[in-house]
Amino acid sequence: MRLKKYVYPIIILIIFEAVAVTLWLTKDNLFYLFNFSYIGSSISLGIFLFIRKYKHARRVVQLLVGLYMLVYLGLICNENMQIEGFWYYLFTGVFEAATIHYAVAKIFGPLIFGRGWCGYACWTAMVLDFLPYKVPEQPRKSIGWIRYVTFAASLIFVAALFLAKVGNIERIMFWAFIAGNAVYYGIGIALAFKFKDNRAFCKYICPVTVFLKPMSYYSMIRIKCNRDLCIDCGKCRRVCPMNVDVTDNARNRKNGTECILCMECVKNCPKKAL
Repeated sequence: MRLKKYVYPIIILIIFEAVAVTLWLTKDNLFYLFNFSYIGSSISLGIFLFIRKYKHARRVVQLLVGLYMLVYLGLICNENMQIEGFWYYLFTGVFEAATIHYAVAKIFGPLIFGRGWCGYACWTAMVLDFLPYKVPEQPRKSIGWIRYVTFAASLIFVAALFLAKVGNIERIMFWAFIAGNAVYYGIGIALAFKFKDNRAFCKYICPVTVFLKPMSYYSMIRIKCNRDLCIDCGKCRRVCPMNVDVTDNARNRKNGTECILCMECVKNCPKKAL
């Protein structure tokens, strides 16, 4: 029975190890074995720490995965892990780096773990979550359409480089990664203070959510509410950084595809109904 509560970290580890071994064997590249084993182990460790009631469990995972992808993959290995890198490899017809990352973490992965990427691995949110507005202090704005503009802009930017037959595009992609991160951090921090909400960038600007939202609707791993225990105190809604109504178990619940599995609602529920 004691092992039963650790089933989720074990499942996540098995899934990532399966991906790691499959890519290692099919791509004949040992890097993929290390890469996905490391990420899977980090996420599983975070879930294990959460089960053990360590209050900084999610932050541990954010730093382990976020810094690895930002510093090692991005700055040291010169890989553009932003959405521009995905478009770049897609246009070249190569299933490598960013295309594999997006397929696993942001396109098909959300069918299993929803927006868990946003809560545990995103290097932009990793920084934004250090800001003081962990719980939104203002009502959610109706400007989520901006994410589609930034999504289209990233696609047009890379497509223009290919259509113009610009030379040394790979190097341009690296500098686009540097510039893009600087812009994202700047806008994200500014919006956080403007709207008193650390996650304002995630809600309104981030282009990656265009991939994440539709797939997250069908996520296998979801926060569910035991209505027999729930007393409708509203605390879960007040502490949710993404304004999700977790008391509604329907897939079309309010902001349902925005849940980042941060578990703040679970930790703060006075009746353990979540």
